[in-house]
Amino acid sequence: MTMMAATNEETSVMEPSRINPGQNQPSDRLKMLYPMVNEEETPLPRSWSPKDKFNYIGLSQNNLRVHYKGYGKTHKDAASVRTTHSIPAACGLYYFEVKIVSKGRDGYMGIGLSAHGVNVNRLPGWDKHSYGYHGDDGHSFCSSGTGQPYGPTFTTGDVIGCGVNLVDNTAFYTKNGHHLGVAFTDLPPNLYPTVGLQTPGEVVDANFGQTPFVFDIGDMINELRVRTRLQIINYPTPDHGQGQWQAVLHKMVSTYLVHNGYCDTAEAFANSTGQEFEEDFNSIKNRQRILKLVLAGRMGEAIDLTSRLYPGLLERDPNLMFALKCRQFVEMVNGSDSEVYQSNSENQTSVIQSTKTYIKSSTNRNIDEMNLNNTINGAGEPQFINGQMEEDVDMEENTTTNANSIKNSTNGYQNGNPNANANGYRCQNGEDIDMEVDSANQIQQNGNSSNPPVSVAKCIKKQLCGGNKQAIEKMLEFGRQLYSQSIHLRQQYGKNESNKKMLQDAFSLLAYSNPWNSPVGWQLDPQERETVCARLNSAILESTNLPRRPPLEVAISHAKELVRLMSSAGLGACGFAVVDNIIQY
Repeated sequence: MTMMAATNEETSVMEPSRINPGQNQPSDRLKMLYPMVNEEETPLPRSWSPKDKFNYIGLSQNNLRVHYKGYGKTHKDAASVRTTHSIPAACGLYYFEVKIVSKGRDGYMGIGLSAHGVNVNRLPGWDKHSYGYHGDDGHSFCSSGTGQPYGPTFTTGDVIGCGVNLVDNTAFYTKNGHHLGVAFTDLPPNLYPTVGLQTPGEVVDANFGQTPFVFDIGDMINELRVRTRLQIINYPTPDHGQGQWQAVLHKMVSTYLVHNGYCDTAEAFANSTGQEFEEDFNSIKNRQRILKLVLAGRMGEAIDLTSRLYPGLLERDPNLMFALKCRQFVEMVNGSDSEVYQSNSENQTSVIQSTKTYIKSSTNRNIDEMNLNNTINGAGEPQFINGQMEEDVDMEENTTTNANSIKNSTNGYQNGNPNANANGYRCQNGEDIDMEVDSANQIQQNGNSSNPPVSVAKCIKKQLCGGNKQAIEKMLEFGRQLYSQSIHLRQQYGKNESNKKMLQDAFSLLAYSNPWNSPVGWQLDPQERETVCARLNSAILESTNLPRRPPLEVAISHAKELVRLMSSAGLGACGFAVVDNIIQY
């Protein structure tokens, strides 16, 4: 079978030194090399351990350089050091390199692997569950003091790599980028990268993937990925009846299309496969209308339509209603919700200025209003509920910059285009751009606001609520109501950490003059609408006694859980069993 072309994920593994878009720092190469590893559960080896070593070993340079500081008279003076963590099975193929900075007096150095608890007053390979490749003679040592001829010797300036194939449970070595072949087989799980030194002057540096390797590990990773994928695809599936599996798959596809409201596709698929809908076609159309509004950011209309078509649904699920309202607040800030989209005031300013002005002009504010204003402006004062101090909805203070706005700007959802810039301009590469106020005013004075010169068009900037003061005031009023709703929910049902975070994240957008380019700006990404969209869709289906999740999604979730269980069971193939990639293939 010929090798398949590398996927985008595979390319990222082969080129882990690339820079992330919009960032000044390189990506974490280890996460790119081992994307299936969950470091919260199984951390990757990133440095030598200052605790798991013999006292003749010295560490420096962020615990990546190892030097020998013993006497070096006999083998009893040998000393080793292990990494802080063992190699996770989810790596699939793990690799690290060691550069020989100095071979010292005799070059009695060993590079390899060992299990936790193995004696560190020895070179790797001499004891049970210990494996090493030694520089003075080029022999490999497999849990024994007697070595076997394996590869060339190594000395000052050489780079020795050690790789662990966790699918086949084998280990190999490289020298200066050249593969030396398999050294060990039938390896046990949970091994630690290990280095041992024995004579004065020996110094080595380790690279666990933080910088590019001398050896190109990408080809081996892709080969194992393709092999694992083919094993999954070609795995025999027994059919206990004539066409039974085909009928099951047709049913799964049909329910998936219906669940997500793909009416025309679902109807065409049903006609060609003889499937029947469990849901009324008009009901599917209704859900489709609601979902389209949510995905367009028109949350107010979506909520109203849901209440009309499915009376009592949102009242029975107040947490869902709160989530929808929080998203509506975000869309107001974004300028997409109909509440602010229809506001057409000529007096525009930045949201920070408008917030302060609106707050100063407000009179007879109640406690809830003051709490909201404190929250919006990042005040650290305690909140008051029913006369008592409450710190459940607190915000960190943020430094904000007042910015003048461009007059006569249009809403970001102009002409139904969710990708339109708030001022009607957009870069050719799809990225929104900033514009200096003076340049914008000059455009208006020249009457060329609709077609600015290229040099100015590169500087256009999005504005909150489309830069419309009336829309900003509507957004603030909505925010006060949302805050009051959060208090009511807390009093009636108790604290809800999810609701608390949603409210904090939404209100935090107002702490920045340009929230799109802020730490909380991710909320304004249209893709964030999909989460609340799926939640609302599931609630509607459940209210009509249909499954919250289609069988196809359940099957995928089960497959991902199986991959996770493979990892916990030490099956290295899980490192290449990426469910999404298998489905795409």
